Amino acid sequence: MSQEQQLRIDLAAAFRLVYELDMHESVANHLSAAVSPDGKQFLMNRRWMHFANVTASNLQLLDSEDDSIMQTDEAPDASAWAIHGNVHKAFPHARVILHVHSTYATALSTLKDPRILPLDNNTARFFNRIAYDTNFGGIATSDAEGKRIMDTFDGKKALMMGNHGISVVGETVAEAFESLYYLEKACKTMVLAYSTGQPLNVLPDDLAEETAASWDEFKGAGDAHFEQLKAMLDKKDPSYRD
Repeated sequence: MSQEQQLRIDLAAAFRLVYELDMHESVANHLSAAVSPDGKQFLMNRRWMHFANVTASNLQLLDSEDDSIMQTDEAPDASAWAIHGNVHKAFPHARVILHVHSTYATALSTLKDPRILPLDNNTARFFNRIAYDTNFGGIATSDAEGKRIMDTFDGKKALMMGNHGISVVGETVAEAFESLYYLEKACKTMVLAYSTGQPLNVLPDDLAEETAASWDEFKGAGDAHFEQLKAMLDKKDPSYRD
């Protein structure tokens, strides 16, 4: 199996898993993965295709240096082109980009202070490892807005997009998916903790940093998690591989 075909299968699986976990939104939101070493050629879902219908073969291969496709019937969603195209082109190491409007992350993003505070293992995972964009500019359909969002990542692997949602990047689909999975769990913890109305017991910075660094020791868990989730999909509906 070619490297691109395996990437297509893994990315298609990520779409189905985001659907299974109810982190999708109508026919919106986008997941992408770079194919070329420079990141300029990348795979992404077609415009207005529901995540439950994405397969390895119907993922669209795009080139961020060739915008002529935007004048055709095959044009991808303009906001996805603006964001994913710019990030892949500027950060070749960001091989996979997952952007969703999941429930708890979006709820947290609407707060005046959308920070993920280190309250437990999952929230501490993102201590000093997530960027925050509090300059929401509407639906990002312009190249300028896409570049602004790109700059806001600031070398981090996760981005809280104020009044919008979240994005994560990773070297592999499994790595990015694991970040997305835990980011939504962390946001859920934050929202539920705030909902009690009780004072938050925030971890001290040194312990939060130590906890975040400790997650590196479990890096292989993300690969194992993703492979077992794919096995679950294979039993339920393996059509994502088509």
